[in-house]
Amino acid sequence: MELEIKDIGFRSIEEMDMPLLREIYGSTRQEELDKGTNWNDEQKKLFIDQQFYAQHQYYQKTFLKTKYYIIEKENIPIGRLYIDSSFENEGIKIIDITLLPEWRNKSIGSSILKEILKKAADHNRSVEIHVEVFNPAMELYKRLGFKKISETNGVYHLMEWTSK
Repeated sequence: MELEIKDIGFRSIEEMDMPLLREIYGSTRQEELDKGTNWNDEQKKLFIDQQFYAQHQYYQKTFLKTKYYIIEKENIPIGRLYIDSSFENEGIKIIDITLLPEWRNKSIGSSILKEILKKAADHNRSVEIHVEVFNPAMELYKRLGFKKISETNGVYHLMEWTSK
């Protein structure tokens, strides 16, 4: 699935992107660590390192048909998109979409999601994503028409969008 968004590019991740991917992942956990722990910076760094590498290995082993992209704006890395456009041969699964904090709330994420939804509608496919209950992007998903279809451990909502 080719995504076409003005000024936004997608390139496959490479081994040299691991520090960047770790930074992107870490940005999603920073507020939680700052508010929810009394850890020093080194403890936080070790936790983020461990969690990022565990997640990365899990994704690589579990989601074998997934495309792993660095999101770029004018060749500057700004986030990551992990997407399986052949999910169970009938849908699209967004494994992860994250923008670095300085690129959030600039309509970039919504532009990417709208393009994914457009492609899904063109092929009569649904789109799924797991979203943490407290994720600020939850409202965006709801505005775009995603509906909660299940819940895991009271933490993750499986959200689905359909063109019907």
